[in-house]
Amino acid sequence: MSLDALLPVAPARVRALVLPVGRITHDRFDAFAQRLHQEHVVQLRDISADGRPNRNMFSPLAFPDGAIFYHLITYVPPPSHLALAPFDLFREPLAVIAIADGQELQQVAFSKRQSVNGHAPTVAERNIRSLYQELEDLRDAHPKALTHNVLIFDYNPLADTAIPLPEGIEAIPPLEQSKRTTMKTVMCDISSLLLAEMNTLAKSFEAMTAIDSPGHASGRPGLQSTASWTSDDANPPARRNSQFTVSTVTRSASSSGAADRSQARMSMPPFKSNPFGSSTSTPSARPSTPVRSGLSSPPTTFDDISANGTHLGPASPEKKNGARSDAVEEGSRALNSDKVAVQGFGPGGLNEKWRNKGKGRATIVVGSLYLQAGRWTDALKELIDGATVAKSINDHLWHGKALELIFISIIMLAWAGHEFQVPTVCLPPNEKTAAALFKAHDAEGADPSQPKHLRNFQTVLPDLLERIIGLYSRLSGEQLPPFPLSDTTIRFANALTALHLCEGRLGKESLDMMVLGKFPSKLLDTSPRLTITPSRGHINTFLFKAFPSSAPELLTTTDRAIVLSGIAAILSTLGYHRKKALVIRELISVLIGGLVEARTRGAAEVGIHPAAGLVALNAINGHGKGAGALDLNEGDIEHGIDAFLVLLCRTYGVVGFEDAKSAPGDSTTPRDLDEDVISRINSQSATRQFGFPNIKLNIARACINFSEALPDFHGVLKASSDLLRTAGSGVAPGPRQENAAPMISRDEQMRLITNISKTSSLSQRMGLGHLSAEYWDEFLIRGITLDPLPITRPPTAHSKHVLPGVATARTSQDVNPFIYNPFLRTADKSAMTQTLVANEAATFKIVIQNPFEIDLEIESIKLYAKGSDFESSVISTIIGPYRTQILKIQGIPRNAGSLMITGAVVKVLGCRERRFPIFSKPWAPDQELKVKGIGLGALEQKQALPPPGSLIKTDSIDLEVIRAQPIILVKSISLPQSSIMLLEGERRTFSVTLHNISPTPADLLLFSFQDSTQGPLQTALANRDATAAELHEYEWLLAKKQALRLLKIDDTKRFIAPGATATFEFEILGKPGLTSGTVQIDYAHLGMPQSEIESQFYTRQVCLDLTVTVNASVELSRVDILPVHTEVPKLLWDRMRSRSTNQEKSSGVDDNDDQCLLLLDLRNAWPSDLQVRFQVGSAIEIEEHILPGNISRVIVPVPRIYIEDPHASIPALNPTRQRQFVVSSSKITPVIERGNREAFWYREKMLENISGTWKTLSGSPREGTIQLRGIRLTSRMIEAIKVDEVSIDISVEQPQPEQEAATSSTIFVDEFVQIKVQIANRTEKPLYPTVRLQPSLRNRPINVALDFTRKFAWNGTLQQTLPLLNANSSTELCIGATALCRGEFEIHASVEETQLWTAGDDNKKGEESARQRERSDTQNMLDAVLGAKERRIWHSRQPCVVAVCDRPKSESDDE
Repeated sequence: MSLDALLPVAPARVRALVLPVGRITHDRFDAFAQRLHQEHVVQLRDISADGRPNRNMFSPLAFPDGAIFYHLITYVPPPSHLALAPFDLFREPLAVIAIADGQELQQVAFSKRQSVNGHAPTVAERNIRSLYQELEDLRDAHPKALTHNVLIFDYNPLADTAIPLPEGIEAIPPLEQSKRTTMKTVMCDISSLLLAEMNTLAKSFEAMTAIDSPGHASGRPGLQSTASWTSDDANPPARRNSQFTVSTVTRSASSSGAADRSQARMSMPPFKSNPFGSSTSTPSARPSTPVRSGLSSPPTTFDDISANGTHLGPASPEKKNGARSDAVEEGSRALNSDKVAVQGFGPGGLNEKWRNKGKGRATIVVGSLYLQAGRWTDALKELIDGATVAKSINDHLWHGKALELIFISIIMLAWAGHEFQVPTVCLPPNEKTAAALFKAHDAEGADPSQPKHLRNFQTVLPDLLERIIGLYSRLSGEQLPPFPLSDTTIRFANALTALHLCEGRLGKESLDMMVLGKFPSKLLDTSPRLTITPSRGHINTFLFKAFPSSAPELLTTTDRAIVLSGIAAILSTLGYHRKKALVIRELISVLIGGLVEARTRGAAEVGIHPAAGLVALNAINGHGKGAGALDLNEGDIEHGIDAFLVLLCRTYGVVGFEDAKSAPGDSTTPRDLDEDVISRINSQSATRQFGFPNIKLNIARACINFSEALPDFHGVLKASSDLLRTAGSGVAPGPRQENAAPMISRDEQMRLITNISKTSSLSQRMGLGHLSAEYWDEFLIRGITLDPLPITRPPTAHSKHVLPGVATARTSQDVNPFIYNPFLRTADKSAMTQTLVANEAATFKIVIQNPFEIDLEIESIKLYAKGSDFESSVISTIIGPYRTQILKIQGIPRNAGSLMITGAVVKVLGCRERRFPIFSKPWAPDQELKVKGIGLGALEQKQALPPPGSLIKTDSIDLEVIRAQPIILVKSISLPQSSIMLLEGERRTFSVTLHNISPTPADLLLFSFQDSTQGPLQTALANRDATAAELHEYEWLLAKKQALRLLKIDDTKRFIAPGATATFEFEILGKPGLTSGTVQIDYAHLGMPQSEIESQFYTRQVCLDLTVTVNASVELSRVDILPVHTEVPKLLWDRMRSRSTNQEKSSGVDDNDDQCLLLLDLRNAWPSDLQVRFQVGSAIEIEEHILPGNISRVIVPVPRIYIEDPHASIPALNPTRQRQFVVSSSKITPVIERGNREAFWYREKMLENISGTWKTLSGSPREGTIQLRGIRLTSRMIEAIKVDEVSIDISVEQPQPEQEAATSSTIFVDEFVQIKVQIANRTEKPLYPTVRLQPSLRNRPINVALDFTRKFAWNGTLQQTLPLLNANSSTELCIGATALCRGEFEIHASVEETQLWTAGDDNKKGEESARQRERSDTQNMLDAVLGAKERRIWHSRQPCVVAVCDRPKSESDDE
């Protein structure tokens, strides 16, 4: 059964006051009270009837199907409620049940005073006597209660040591030793005594001449002091704090039972005897009921009735404490003069109407006692009689009361399953009879299975309740006070609501709701339900008749709160959530005023100023949650008020921290996972768009005031944070996009923050550390990034295949510069920023937003990570108003593995420490068009749908933590200030010392180099317009002339132990354009052989930057090559160091065509004497001394060069360029291409045999090489240095051998000679030669020189085709000739290919061609720029000079 005091059948319940006695804890008292509550319904058939004949008026045997419903309360009803008796007799407790803990009997004595019956031998017996003494005190404190009992729970003594229990004390064994009927038997015994004592109470009401109505008694001050229920003097601390002072009759402890006038209050009228007086104080002699009562000597006159105090008129709540006794006595006399005795007739008798009114009212009161006693049929009879009398004399209030109790009696009979007939007095007036019959007929057609008596009662029920309220509200001489009128209206509305929830049908389900309070868990929605009678609109209109007036003097704060909460509960059941919210808002206002008043009064009672703060009151009352002002228990805040405030805020749309899907008041710790935070943001966004902002802010402010008035620390913190959350925008603003300013002023924001901080500080000082607010902005963390590590610290990932020891046996300094070097590549910034090293601190940047206009104080903030062990530092800061601020915080990963930074754990001042995810992207909810939505259903539906607009996404930082790595620094360098000055071609060596400052060894050291000359060369290589010769030159400079390199060392020395140092030697070369250089050292700790690395490894890098200055040394200003037609001059050989060797070589040379002269103009650009030295091959050396600034010409004889294929394609040193054919973008003719290739090959061949060096002769010793790569060959130079593929030698032979030696170049006129032409094929391929001889006159112009037909004769033709000339072979051609005149002749010769030779007929060469077919295809493509292959022609380098003269006469004479 529900404990709801506003159930429709509340007047049918018996109130029993449950109090603790002795030593007992709060938890055990609650447990024992719960055991009592389980048996709060006692069936009359289980109750034993009292054996005394004068105690059988309410005998349970008369109606065994009835039941007594107990309403167990643990508080004394307020005086304003007790003043309503006997009109509302159910408000007065008729039984007092004291609960004691049997486990405490053997512990400590309950009382230190001596027992009145002598010394007790044991502690248990002494405590039992103390309990009995407290029972006597309860009888004195609550004299109007009919029964007083003490129940000792968990007490089951042994039979041999059992202590006899006095009367009124009963022992209840523990739960495990109790039977199913143990508690039922106890309640039946209490009920039996209660029914017996009701007999005396009923007789006293029947004997009363008049019973005043509550409203009528308020105007008669003489009767205000007669409605006492408790005794002020018996036990003052037991009374609840109230603004009303109620006088009571003091129970006497004397054996005579006479009233002790010395203990009566002066405002009380004199009493002859005490009702419910005690005859003795001893346990053994005390009877079951008082020996003497107010009915032991029945009064016979009006004075006797007044003197005995049998008039039980209610006291007004507005009674003044300072009323004088003489005024009271005067009022009593005035009242006595108005009363007439009921028995008989006399001089002072009144008319029959007055007597009937008193009798009818007494009948109604007795009927209410029958109703409480469970005899509903007898109650119905008595109430029908009383209603008939009240109706006949127009006693409207009591007529309505009788109809109300009849309605309840019928409900109880219907619930018990008894048939009944609707009394005539309950039927509507005559003019409405036809309509009622028509309704009954419709109800019968709608549900034929419904019993007729229920259907008839269902038909008249709404009109009956309307009539009752109309009778209560009718203006007459007696006016019902506002509280009972509102209370009755709410109970009736509760009955109509139960009928409406059951589709308008009165049956078992609806009766269970009315009697037991079993309302369905699912509330109604917003559908109209117009076809159900009574309708929701009718119930709503009926219910709001109970809304209290705004006048504070008509209702106390407690009564006003009870009425408003009852209205709100019914509105919630009907689905009127917005109306309920308005009522709750009014309830909050009422409670705040009452709480402030109670707080002020409580502070005054303990001698504290009301403005002393929250702590003083709570500390004195011993409450930690701020429940002291209302004298609430600890659990009342969590399970009652907290849920109440949450419900109010949710109804109005106040943006709370809890997810809408969670139950209000859920005490579980909120989860801070990403999905929970996103769900919370979506829910808060939907709530933020619901309702009216100003109303929501006012509601939140009211909740703050209410919590402060309690005072409730948790409520203050929660309401303050909810107000800030509601006033905030709830968005993640982007740069200059969304407006995130709050809706409240800066001053109010400051007050709220101060309130939160102060309340949280007070909670900490009081030991309530678990109390804290929830931070009001979910988008606190707007970004977390890893700060870049120092330039030498970031680890770089590499594949194991790039290790020199894995892919190749070469180390990094020996790698071809054109091969990809992964250690010189630009590191991937994103990859570098995602890699950490174990046990090394990393710095993170946290972006925090504060959209409010006040400073945000953060007590602590640390990173939240998942994965490997991570230790974050903790910092505190203050974020300025309306800004985003960047903080730097450090963290140290402890183990290798994957690491994910998903947010930060932040403790804002006064708020709970929680995790905040990362929201780096701006977000704002889509503002939908305003669509009409009724009630909270619209909000719940919106929250159930997917959120509109862009989805909210959290960010995270994925990091990879690698094993501990060494840290190497450059400790020292042999170069001062890392700078060096060089001359062109000079090489210098320097050393670098590395220091490992970490506890991890470095077992991998790789060296790479960069300099300022590489960039321009790489740019030139990327130029598509560059020729093949230029590209080759660039590549040669990169490959052969590296500015920096590591001197060869043993690989075992590539190790640096922890804390140790290592020194390495490097060489630097002076090159034009070299201004800077970098030595890059990549190091790592592998911890294993390189071949065992599975996937990848990480290296760190330390760089040494060098500043280089390169000055000019020897400049090559001019170059030329001259052919040598005669012998090399002897003077030139004398200047060479190996003169004798060269002379011998020269003397052995028959043909001077093997040499040519290389002319070099050298300039000394260094301000010091230089000595240059050139070496040609291994035999020729020449030295030259050059003064500063002077130019010296050096002539070097060099051998001429023969090249098999001077038109071959120019190779590429870059392997990648060798495998592809790149077509030049420039258009070049085949002739120019052939010339370029010839120049390239002859230059390369010449530079292979010649080298030059220099050294200084003064100052610091320096030496270097002369850069000869600047030599460029012209076509004339090529002709001078080249050796043709076909050599042509022309000679003239005379037939007389004896004269050949002397006259080899001189012939005589008219004599025959032989012109011999020797042709040699130096190539590797045969050719078809055609020889042409061209004699001419020497030293003559070309037109004259060729006119020699009359001067020179020959035998045959000058042009002859010779047979195939094989490779590397020679042949001769002889022609007879004679000179016809004197003079000098020149004989030239040329050889021309008759036809191109092909290798198709040669099997051997054919096989070789097949083997090289693949390459020949590429070669053909490369040679395509040379055009079609043409026949070649060769000319003799120098002519054969023939001198013709006459034979001397002596010789001719001899002949």
